[in-house]
Amino acid sequence: MRRTMAQQGTEQRVDDEFIVDTEDCEERERAYRERGTARPITVVGNPVLHKECQDVTEFDDKLAALIDDMFASQKAAEGVGLAANQIGVGLKVFVYDCPDDDGVRHVGVVCNPVLDELPADRRVLDDSNEGCLSVPTAYASLARPDYAVVRGQDAEGKPIAVQGTGYFARCLQHETDHLYGRLYIDRLSKRDRKDALRQMAEGTPRYETVPND
Repeated sequence: MRRTMAQQGTEQRVDDEFIVDTEDCEERERAYRERGTARPITVVGNPVLHKECQDVTEFDDKLAALIDDMFASQKAAEGVGLAANQIGVGLKVFVYDCPDDDGVRHVGVVCNPVLDELPADRRVLDDSNEGCLSVPTAYASLARPDYAVVRGQDAEGKPIAVQGTGYFARCLQHETDHLYGRLYIDRLSKRDRKDALRQMAEGTPRYETVPND
């Protein structure tokens, strides 16, 4: 997930049922990133983005190295969230380094994410702008719930749950969508999707991308 136009290692504690992803953010993100290597970003049209990814079943050094590369790639592209298929790997894992609407920073990893179905009283929609590293230079208004809960596993395979509000909730939903083969522009009207693709065609990404054949 891209920053909006306005926003241009260690184990985590669990508080009640939700992981605490707001502590030691700088140190944890840096440790991942410095071990990793930035990779180019896949863009809309690349087949890996348009099909459901495979479940993560091996929580090993290979997965750890992928996560390190994802943090490095996310930082290089100035993103706030990144799914594995955005660097060409069809596995259900995403990383994030994202503020919520109160400016609190969240850093973490989720494997095999599944979004909770929200009760009606929690489905308050926010129609803020949304962007995506895989649809570079484009933005569109998209209504999503302003609260989200994602359940999955951490890099070691332990069950985790992550909750988010506002912009961070949008990030959790956006990245989970990626791993099931859906881009945010797939949720837009035909007119708005066409406009987003026009913006992409007319813009120049600030980061390296994988050209589509």
